Amino acid sequence: MTRPLSLHPDRLFPSDPVPRAIARRLYAEVADLPIISPHGHTDPSWFAGNAPFGNAAELLLHPDHYVFRMLYSQGIALDALGIGNPDADPRESWRLFAQNYHLFRGTPSRMWMDWVFAEAFGFDVQFSSETSDLYYDRITEALATDAFRPRALFDRYRIEVIATTESPLDTLDHHRVIKDANVRGEWGGRVITAYRPDPVVDPEYEGFRDNLARFSDISGEDAFSYAGYLAAHRNRRAFFAGMGATSTDHGHPTAATADLSDAEAEALFVRVTRADVSATDAELFRAHMLTVMAGMSRDDGLVMQIHPGALRNHNSWLFTHYGRDKGADIPTRTDYVRALRPLLARYGNEAGLTIILFTLDESSYARELAPLAGHYPALKLGPAWWFHDSPEGMRRFRAQTTETAGFYNGVGFNDDTRAFLSIPARHDVARRIDCGFLAALVAEHCMEEWEAAELAVDLSYNLAKAAYRL
Repeated sequence: MTRPLSLHPDRLFPSDPVPRAIARRLYAEVADLPIISPHGHTDPSWFAGNAPFGNAAELLLHPDHYVFRMLYSQGIALDALGIGNPDADPRESWRLFAQNYHLFRGTPSRMWMDWVFAEAFGFDVQFSSETSDLYYDRITEALATDAFRPRALFDRYRIEVIATTESPLDTLDHHRVIKDANVRGEWGGRVITAYRPDPVVDPEYEGFRDNLARFSDISGEDAFSYAGYLAAHRNRRAFFAGMGATSTDHGHPTAATADLSDAEAEALFVRVTRADVSATDAELFRAHMLTVMAGMSRDDGLVMQIHPGALRNHNSWLFTHYGRDKGADIPTRTDYVRALRPLLARYGNEAGLTIILFTLDESSYARELAPLAGHYPALKLGPAWWFHDSPEGMRRFRAQTTETAGFYNGVGFNDDTRAFLSIPARHDVARRIDCGFLAALVAEHCMEEWEAAELAVDLSYNLAKAAYRL
């Protein structure tokens, strides 16, 4: 039995008619603003080559770990979904997705995916086992047209800039192709990179010593000496900045920071470059390098993002068979007040430095993060992230941080996604939630509506553009 698919114009707005009417007016001011996507994991090769996406599964299922982790949790093999298995029939993988679409009821993935189905592809019947082939065929046929090539979709959804995320070991060849296309006037889309040094900063990262060897080769520095290692970072950061980067990104297991003397740091570096590095030394080195990276950001102007608190690859079997980023990273409790104190003692009062903090530990919002960002000039709060990038997560974030940190110690919204078409869907959700939050403040006479309208534009566009120096 097929059922209709429609997106209600008041979705996510307050149910009370007074703030709902205000939210509608505020949303009308921001609905069509350009999208600033300052941190994410879309593939730059999409925009460099501008080749058509192959089929529905390739575009909407395979890049989206929010989707396939839910299916995996219900016992559906990743091989059958085509994850890490190029021999899987994409139509059959898509049918599995369709047969189990009910699993996503009440989740943000369902909201984003329905937006894509209705807005991008014009479906008016719900995705289900009965409509699986209809969806697969219509989406796959559309993807073969010029209107659905990556650059055309970028332009269609008014994306002003996307920042992808690359390792220091990346040659950024795809970004060079995009940059050349911009120079020649072939395409005006702005796709920039961000410096993610985890593979050469985390001694517990797989292949760390091999990564240092490649780091030496690509930078022309001796990355096995501490002085050469730091010089290699400066070299690569400058290269990334020359290719458009305005930010760095650090995905550490904790928010621990340390400020070691040069002698202590050199001795530690000798220990962590050995094959038998201890967990204690690995954590201390990561902690020290966060402070070092803050100093480099002060010097070169790159905005620093810290994304701590995920126990990566919790499912060791899955990691062994499928590798990283397959939906098995799990949030942990995270301390910020004590953990960040060494870094903040050194650089927290630098008004010209921007450090954006994210968390997966919502209990830290009101207790730690809002008070820290509400005091230190260098700190800004990143938006609700990853597991909390959801309507209720966004509401909790605003409710717990605004009274202490205000709106302007935040950075608006970023989507942090690998799934391209979820970008406009996620920004639409964020804009609706923020308009609803602001509407309640107006309805309760805590704010004038003209102020809320200005704030809605700032939260949707201006704050991200300013914070990331775009």
